[in-house]
Amino acid sequence: MTVTQVEQPAPPRGTQHRPLLAALWMMGAIFGFSAMAVAGREVQGQLDTFEIMIWRSLLGLLLVDAIALALRRQGDLAPRFMGLHLLRNSAHFAGQNLWLYALTLIPLAQLFAVEFSYPIMVALAAPLLLGERLMPVKLLTAAIGFAGILLVARPWGAGGFSPGILAAFGAAIGFAGSAIVTKRLTRKVTTLGILHWLCAIQLVLALVCALWDGQMAWPAPASWLPLVVIGLAGLGAHWCLTTALSLAPASIVTPIDFLRLPLIGVVGMAMYGEPLDIWVFAGGAIIFGANWINLAADARAGRRPVPPALG
Repeated sequence: MTVTQVEQPAPPRGTQHRPLLAALWMMGAIFGFSAMAVAGREVQGQLDTFEIMIWRSLLGLLLVDAIALALRRQGDLAPRFMGLHLLRNSAHFAGQNLWLYALTLIPLAQLFAVEFSYPIMVALAAPLLLGERLMPVKLLTAAIGFAGILLVARPWGAGGFSPGILAAFGAAIGFAGSAIVTKRLTRKVTTLGILHWLCAIQLVLALVCALWDGQMAWPAPASWLPLVVIGLAGLGAHWCLTTALSLAPASIVTPIDFLRLPLIGVVGMAMYGEPLDIWVFAGGAIIFGANWINLAADARAGRRPVPPALG
């Protein structure tokens, strides 16, 4: 879900370096991701994660298809490379449900900090799944990132690896798997096509899982606003992130994205009384540093940045 970098074709010369405008777009992305987390927590307890995903996917599908119609790009939605779409969205569906589950169990800042580890997982898996060369710096960043995760999770404490931490870590693994497949899809399919099939496939998956026991709760009136926020904020955040990366290099955009962590920490404290845990921020900073080293190594090697789990 979350996201540090997006794979895109290189923008035309003269449009790539507009850092101030990119920063403004990133503020929109940060607001969107934070709003989605708050709305997700507000609706938890009224609907389960599968039911939340039904309405999130349905709202997203209507919005993406409306944009495609308005831009006269219905051809982008054609059913091509469906095997890759199914693989990508199965991984993303698992990650998103685990993320929503973790949202109710651990502080928001802790969840966001663990989520930032997914690009490191992609860096380790890419040599096996994408045929990329495993550079020593990748092993270094993995070790640094793992140290950051340990600081965030602190398994040596009384709670050990709590269910919330394990769910957040599972979500990061799901997002990493989704990002790897996205890296292949973006060479073949437009962002509109990826988002259309993300929403359509995950709508079906969510319906199957929600109806498995023959029951599905209908949203209460108070749930509709958070559900709309979840649907719009998620897609809007990724749209802002993609636009920001078309205006400035990932090396500029990534540090701005990291501002999500202190912001959501303040939100968690103000709205839910969550303490500002210095170890979560220290661990998050170390994870960010590992991502930064990984990004710099990819830039020197001429590789495209890791794509996010769009949607």
